Amino acid sequence: MSDKKNTTRKKIVIFASGSGTNAENIIRYFQESSDTSVLAVFCNKKYAGALKRAHDLQVKALHFDRNSFYQTNEVLHILEDMNPDLIVLAGFLWLFPSKIIAEFPNRIINIHPALLPKFGGKGMYGNKVHEAVIEKKEKESGISIHYVNERYDEGNIIFQATIPITAEDTPESLATKIHALEYKHFPEVIQQLLQK
Repeated sequence: MSDKKNTTRKKIVIFASGSGTNAENIIRYFQESSDTSVLAVFCNKKYAGALKRAHDLQVKALHFDRNSFYQTNEVLHILEDMNPDLIVLAGFLWLFPSKIIAEFPNRIINIHPALLPKFGGKGMYGNKVHEAVIEKKEKESGISIHYVNERYDEGNIIFQATIPITAEDTPESLATKIHALEYKHFPEVIQQLLQK
C-alpha cells in the first residue's frame, strides 16, 4: 500500500437545485486543496444560480432533465465516467434514483436544514422547514448531514449541529442562522469523510 501522500486526488461532484450558495461554499473551500477537487455541479434546473456559480468558479456545470435522471442511464453513465469519491447533495430537491445509489454505496450525502428525523421528508425544504419548526415552537433547530437512501431524509445521520431558537426568530432569521451552520460544517464533514 502506498502512503497517504501518494494517493490520488479525491473527487467530489455536487448536485444542486437552487441558488447554489452551499455549492459555491464547498467549491471555494476545496479550491486551494492539494488533494481534493470539485469536478462538477449537476443541476436539474436550467436557470438555477448553482450553474452560474459553478461556471464563474471554473467548475464544470451540467444541466439534466427528469428523463435523463430517472428514465435513462445518462446521468449515471456520466457519474461512472467521473467516478467521484463523494456525491454531495447541496439543496438538491429530487429523490435520488436507486440505480445511482446502488452504484455509489455510502458515497452520496445530503444536508438537511433541520434536526432529523424531525421535519424531514418530501416537500420539507428551505423555508418550509423553518416555518414548520417555528410553528411547532421548537426550542432548537440545526442541520443534519446524512447518507442518501431511496427515501427522503431517511439515510443514516453522519453529523448534526444545533442552534437555539429565540422568541424573536422568524423563518427568515432562522434560515440565516441555519445557513451559517451549513457553511461552517458541511465542507469540514465532507473533508473528514474523504479522509477516512
